[in-house]
Amino acid sequence: MIDFQVSERDEKIFNMMREESLIARKYARYYDAQEEHEMPPEVLPEGADLPAARRDLIGQRVIGEDGGFAVLHMGLTIERTWGDYAVEVRRSPGGLGNAALQAAGSPEQVARWSSMTLAMAITEPGCGSDPSALRTTATLDGDEWVINGEKIFVTLGVRAAGVVVWATLDPTAGRAGIKSFLIEKGTPGFNVVKKEKKLGIRAEDTAAYHFENCRIPRENLLGGDEKVAQKGSGGFKGAMKTFNMTRPAVAALGLGISQAALDFTKDELSKVGIELTYGGGAGSENAIVKRFLELEALQEAAYLTVMRAAWLADEGQPNNMEASIAKAKGGEAVRKVTQGCIEILGPMGISEDHLLEKWFRDCRIIDIYEGTGQIQHLIIARSLLGYTRAELS
Repeated sequence: MIDFQVSERDEKIFNMMREESLIARKYARYYDAQEEHEMPPEVLPEGADLPAARRDLIGQRVIGEDGGFAVLHMGLTIERTWGDYAVEVRRSPGGLGNAALQAAGSPEQVARWSSMTLAMAITEPGCGSDPSALRTTATLDGDEWVINGEKIFVTLGVRAAGVVVWATLDPTAGRAGIKSFLIEKGTPGFNVVKKEKKLGIRAEDTAAYHFENCRIPRENLLGGDEKVAQKGSGGFKGAMKTFNMTRPAVAALGLGISQAALDFTKDELSKVGIELTYGGGAGSENAIVKRFLELEALQEAAYLTVMRAAWLADEGQPNNMEASIAKAKGGEAVRKVTQGCIEILGPMGISEDHLLEKWFRDCRIIDIYEGTGQIQHLIIARSLLGYTRAELS
């Protein structure tokens, strides 16, 4: 039986995390308006200012007999971003490239690169939701790889010390030719050409890269396998497994935003005398209460899909479809919940005197990066119906 009931010890950890997340909220409006500023000294890297009690609790929980680290991680992620998602992501030391390194890197690569913040560069001007169509190339020349191409919308692309770049060894091989490469900032031929200006998550930088005859050591190929795989196997498939944990985690990041929106809305309704009632008949609630309860139900449903995907990971079971369900449901839920909260509160919801309108702008990214909601629905459909990518695209 799957049981996501939070233990007393985990509840204590979550409460500590939520309290700490208020540090990020303190600077939310500041960074939304002035993204070029450096981080104030009060906003420390994740882990640097953890109270000793919380460090001890998390350590006991991870190495103890309770198990369920992925499930715990999702819960902690939600609490982290409850304060403010954009600032919290900015203060975190790792990027998506670090997840790829842990998933596919050799022991030597993990030892060398883990201390760096690593971005992940996949998207290209002519290649968005279909990574298999990318055109950045990697050519082996002696003991060096030569990288040429462009990448856009690289999350943490300015701040990161290095990047995991997706490139193809053979453009005619499609997905089978794709490999990942570790490249450090400052390498000749590696240029950060643009910092994007965005609707939301302005505290988190997004960049465009250009690679022109960028030479890197042969050992910088992630995982070290230089073969172009046969159809249906190899580097691309292995790299995509990275997303089986990061996609639920992205949904969890968004659920922190939508939970903050629900909590703010609930508090404001209480101030004007509107109290929520649970368990009443169909005609017992007014329209505002009914609408709010619908939003809470949507939040809970998305939360359960995230926890289901994490639980499968903890059990060592495949979770490819469940990870996509969590991402698709989470992206949809956070958008609908924050928009619904704005609709309930009216002018207050769109006022810059409050953070709700910012959270609505921030949450739009949850349905976009690491595979859009539409792509997740395709993956889910293929899994359920047994279709291949060629049969259903």
